[in-house]
Amino acid sequence: MTKGKTIYVELLEEGTPCWRPVESEHLGGDLYRIAGGRPDGEVWPFRQGDIVKCRTRIFQDGSPQLVAYEKAR
Repeated sequence: MTKGKTIYVELLEEGTPCWRPVESEHLGGDLYRIAGGRPDGEVWPFRQGDIVKCRTRIFQDGSPQLVAYEKAR
């Protein structure tokens, strides 16, 4: 397991696509546990402690980043 991996979580209810960098723990493969907490006033599709599946997304600046796209079962 690798600790301290930054993943990105989409912010909901923002009007435009926005992503928050969040610390996570890599559990293997495409699975990550969200370690960072949600700041007040933000709406996320996941909670701290959730295990999520991540995939690479190319951001507007051209950088590839890991983004959480669904909660693992």
